[in-house]
Amino acid sequence: MIRVFIAVAAIGLMSLSAFAQTPELNEVSRSASAQRLIGGAKACVGCDLFQVDLSYKELENRDLSKSRLRQADLSLATFDGSKLSGANLSVSNAFGARFAKTDFSGADLSDATLVGSWFGGAVMTGADLRGANLSGSYLFTAKGLTQDQLSTACGDEATKLPQGLTIPLCPGAEPAPQLRGLTRDEGNQ
Repeated sequence: MIRVFIAVAAIGLMSLSAFAQTPELNEVSRSASAQRLIGGAKACVGCDLFQVDLSYKELENRDLSKSRLRQADLSLATFDGSKLSGANLSVSNAFGARFAKTDFSGADLSDATLVGSWFGGAVMTGADLRGANLSGSYLFTAKGLTQDQLSTACGDEATKLPQGLTIPLCPGAEPAPQLRGLTRDEGNQ
């Protein structure tokens, strides 16, 4: 009987940590982490930045390795030279973001909106791109990008890829019209 009581008490104590933070405290903590980054902090390794708004922010050379940026708004933000290896950026909105020379090794970008983003010189080795929308993005000089990764994502005719790689068209994307080499006069008829 005493063993059962001790076991129940131990399980009860272990479960208290699950209730240690309310959703409000988690949101406050995430917001404080985001404000430290915006304020100039260079590292936030393993930070919980779930659903934070970092849109339009200049966040170059930051170390956000293994951080949780799931569903974060990164639209039009600049992360040049940053380290996002092992980070969870799934379902994030990074419309028009700049990621020049950013390390995405092993990062989760699944279902992310990366439309019009710049990945010049970015390291994409092992990044999960399943369901990611790369329409209009620049990946021409990205490193470590494979056909297997791109085959699980989608893009459009404006997506710039390394030579020899292709990407499926996103649903609703129209193939670029084929031009016939019309002269100026022929095009005005």
